[in-house]
Formats: sequence, C-alpha cells, structure tokens
Amino acid sequence: MAIHATVLRAGIAGVKRVTLSFWRRIWAYGGHVTTRPRPMIHALTLILACQLAGEALARLFGWPVPGPVLGMALLFALMLASVRVAELVTPTGTGILRHLSLLFVPAGVGVVGHLQQLGTNGLGLALALIVSTVLALGAGAGAFVLVARLTGDKGSEDV
Repeated sequence: MAIHATVLRAGIAGVKRVTLSFWRRIWAYGGHVTTRPRPMIHALTLILACQLAGEALARLFGWPVPGPVLGMALLFALMLASVRVAELVTPTGTGILRHLSLLFVPAGVGVVGHLQQLGTNGLGLALALIVSTVLALGAGAGAFVLVARLTGDKGSEDV
C-alpha cells in the first residue's frame, strides 16, 4: 500500500511539473515567462470599453472625430501610463491583427449581396475609384515635393 501511495505522489508531482512548464511555455510574452495566464476576455473588455468611452465622448461633446479613434487614443494613453495594461492588451491585439483579413469578410458579403446595383452603377463606381486613386496619389506626391522644398532637401547625389 505504501509503495502505491509513493508512486501516486511521484506521478502527481510529475504532472504538476509538466503542467507548470506547459503553461510557462504557453504564456511566454515579451521575453519573460509568466505562470499566470492573461485572459483574452479581459483585454477585449478593455478594448471595447475604450471604444465605448471614445464613442460617448465624441457624441457628448459633438467632436468631428470618430468615436473609435478617440477610444484608440484613450487606450494608447492607458498603455503608456501602465505597463500592466500594455502587457494585458498586447497579446490580444497581436492576435486580432494577425487575423485582420477576417474582418473584411462582411464587406465582401455585402458587395456580393448587392451585385445587381453594382452592375447597374458599375461604370460610375469604377470611374470614381480610378479618379479618387489618381487624385490621392497626386496629393501625396505633391505633399512630398512641397515638404522636400520646404526642408531644403535637394535629393541624394549618391543614389
């Protein structure tokens, strides 16, 4: 009986060591290892709370800035003020950005859902896309040239 108890204790201790090393490998972020998992739900709650606060501020004060942009600025300020907040949000934010293409699926479904209207107004939409793209490229190039002239940069001779 004593042999079985000793083997059982050794087995449980081995499982604890394996489980602990597993969690240490799973939750290793930022070059340090932590044994306490950082739940994604807390980070998502914080991100969405900041977005809600930004939306409330934009509507309350009537600012011409989108609420999610204000929320992002608020979250950025919180991350600068607290390393703990930054460590909580970083893994979740990285995961969201890694799968950002999934957020474009609803837009694609919306386009497919309105193919008849797209066919009717397709020429006008294509023309608007081409003209706006050319204008945006021209504005960007013009701004670049203007800034280069104002700063006195004549270009690199060693190219």
